[in-house]
Amino acid sequence: MHLPPTDSPPRVLHVTQPVDGGVARVVTDLTRAQLAAGLHVTVACPGGALAGELRSLGADVRHWPATRSPGPALVPEVRRLARLIADVRPDLVHAHSAKAGLAGRLAVRGRVPTVFQPHAWSFEAVGGPAAALALGWERWGARWAARTVCVSEAERRRGTRAGVRARWAVIPNGIDLDRFGDADTVGDRDGMETAENAENAATVRLRAGAGPRTPLVVCVGRLCRQKGQDVLLAAWESVLARVPGARLVLVGDGPEHTRLTACASAYGFLGGAILARRRSGAHGTHRTHAQHAQHAQHAQHVPASVVFVGAVADATPWYRSADLVVLPSRWEGMALAPLEAMACGRPVVVTDVDGAREGLPPALARHCLVPPEDPTALADVITGLLLDAPLRASLGLRGRAHVRSTHDVRLTAGAVAAVYRTLLPHHGRPAGPRPLPGHRPAPAEPHPSGDWTAAVGRSSVVPIEYRESTHP
Repeated sequence: MHLPPTDSPPRVLHVTQPVDGGVARVVTDLTRAQLAAGLHVTVACPGGALAGELRSLGADVRHWPATRSPGPALVPEVRRLARLIADVRPDLVHAHSAKAGLAGRLAVRGRVPTVFQPHAWSFEAVGGPAAALALGWERWGARWAARTVCVSEAERRRGTRAGVRARWAVIPNGIDLDRFGDADTVGDRDGMETAENAENAATVRLRAGAGPRTPLVVCVGRLCRQKGQDVLLAAWESVLARVPGARLVLVGDGPEHTRLTACASAYGFLGGAILARRRSGAHGTHRTHAQHAQHAQHAQHVPASVVFVGAVADATPWYRSADLVVLPSRWEGMALAPLEAMACGRPVVVTDVDGAREGLPPALARHCLVPPEDPTALADVITGLLLDAPLRASLGLRGRAHVRSTHDVRLTAGAVAAVYRTLLPHHGRPAGPRPLPGHRPAPAEPHPSGDWTAAVGRSSVVPIEYRESTHP
């Protein structure tokens, strides 16, 4: 293992694939906090928007071409990563998600302290022989992680039940509250918005074909099986029957886009011209040209009740425009979208998967949780909340207070720094934090010792470690 000079700050290498969605946001937020604390931060990832954003923060970004899923390219990907690691000479490697965790641990094999963060387990994402292979690897690869960081206690328990014997730490996800405004500028859609927020919300509502009083449900997430948008579409017909005129907006893109669009079209949710059925039209299936022309006069235009808006750089205006934010996931570690929605003061409906209960205030669970893959239960809860504005407002206020007190990303970054500190106990310390332009400094008082973990911010979120389950 490379031993650094004792008077230099740690060199941290983040390795990530995927480069979008919640994983990208976590990597970005950690990079920002660690740069501000004076750490040398390098990120290895494929090219794209994430690489550009990280460079703009001041990180050393190294191009690591890698596919999202394991395949024939894995061996050369591991070799390229090993060469990159040899060049960077990090003091600690932090690998994010299954693919980077696979390649990173194979490339390092314990020679450098390695933190692995699954962001939901790979063996949940696949079935059959692929699931068995993924689980077998996670059991084996755990020996090459100095810490496996889970974002919820439920995610850790799922790993232990599956036979993954790791050195665990549990650190809940956090979000950058600066992105969502101060506590007194976000609230229920009917009376607590600033003029700028209200204008932005009105603009995005127009994109959805929704007026200011149209019931609007928003789902933010990658269009993939994990996020369960197909379950939401299956529930939507029942919602429309009880809340006519409601709109559903799906924000995001992904491999399921074509299938979900076809599904919405089959349900008749995408609108367009339809022919009105005439009660007296029992004339058989064969009509003359004149009869077709007469029938066409009864065509009606039905507005779309489901709108696909694609990927967006910032989902905040969509959260603010919503009456309700829904994420019907099949599995998670702890999803960011519900936390972001609650930070905007919006009530949420989520499925009772790993991390969901831990991301909600206890009092909200009975209003906001539904079983996964249950369209009927999902429709009932969505309908009930759309028809109860006072309850929505109350849930939004309580959710916002909860997120602001327990899911501030600065608390999360501080807890991650505490994990790093246990793995680098004799490492040197920088003189102090390096402020980043345009970003509010952490609320912690300056620490006279110059401790880089203090520069990140002393966190009230203490990483829970489980040493009794370490791999022999």
